[in-house]
Amino acid sequence: MSNYRVASRYAKSILELALEKGKLEEVHADFQKMTAIAASNREFSLLLKNPVIHSEKKLNILKALFPDAQEMTKAFFDIISRKNREEVLLDVAKEFEVQYNLQMSIQVAELTTTFPIDAKLRKEFEAIVKEISGKETVQLVEKVNPALIGGYVLKVNDRQLDESLSSKLRELKNQFSQNHYESKI
Repeated sequence: MSNYRVASRYAKSILELALEKGKLEEVHADFQKMTAIAASNREFSLLLKNPVIHSEKKLNILKALFPDAQEMTKAFFDIISRKNREEVLLDVAKEFEVQYNLQMSIQVAELTTTFPIDAKLRKEFEAIVKEISGKETVQLVEKVNPALIGGYVLKVNDRQLDESLSSKLRELKNQFSQNHYESKI
């Protein structure tokens, strides 16, 4: 079974249990913390995937890194450790975030601009995302890419609005190339 399917099943199970026990927000915070640690510390990711390091040692490290984690999260770490499945833990955390957003009806959108946006622009982009998705809660993932030259790229699910100057210039170049090619024929 692929890691994605395993992670998806684990994430769904822990999400349903957290919902049932009224601990969804706390468990969500634990998984967000894990994702943040993995993003800032590559060694953590490598440790979880390393088959040479024993599961017991990995579990002790998880307990040391997450001393304030919910009991449910700690019990989940124990289960993962007993099954020697620590390599899927970060995938579980990512999939938990996806499942959480579905459960809470949160639309995640990626916005790439040439500069950091202010609160006014953020509200405008959130309104666009709400209109596209039909969801009331929006989480914007903001990125800055000076290579766009100007404008923005907004990704919502499988839809992309590319209003960047670099893409407009690329389109113009393609049109000129095509017109130049057609005029020689």
